[in-house]
Amino acid sequence: MNHKRIHPVELFANPSTNLCVLDVRTASEVAATALPGALHIPLHELTPERLQNELVKHGKQGSCVYLLCQGGKRAEKAADQLQGHVNAELCIIDGGMNAVQQANIPVTKNHRKTMSLEQQVRTAAGVLVLIGVILGTWMHPAFYGLSAFVGAGLVFAGITDLCAMGMLLARAPWNK
Repeated sequence: MNHKRIHPVELFANPSTNLCVLDVRTASEVAATALPGALHIPLHELTPERLQNELVKHGKQGSCVYLLCQGGKRAEKAADQLQGHVNAELCIIDGGMNAVQQANIPVTKNHRKTMSLEQQVRTAAGVLVLIGVILGTWMHPAFYGLSAFVGAGLVFAGITDLCAMGMLLARAPWNK
């Protein structure tokens, strides 16, 4: 579905006090780099009811909700999920937090290094493939199936833009 989009430079050129940015990244991503004043509801926890409650709680009801993630994909998914279910206009921040940082818009940074969700997925996939190869070589060839399963999952994620491992890792305790 096509959603309204805005570039961060355009959005923050004349910031208003009623500006409502909803960050749908994981808690660890927000802990590493955050946009001051943004509401935070991770995509996997986002529901229209929860968003409405947050808007009322922060006095932002009736305003346009600008959706932010790392690069733009999760913001699109959030807009699809919320479209027609909330009493607010939805707009995706083009390029996400990557574009915000490239535009030199002030953000808060935690200098303690945290792994992004994408890094966690790549690390977990690599470890599982390596384990499958090692066990397949030294234990039993059936363990090569683990590597094949992970490879098939990566192909599926690449084609559909849905990553089961990413959705699972987003719910992990260290990402809360």
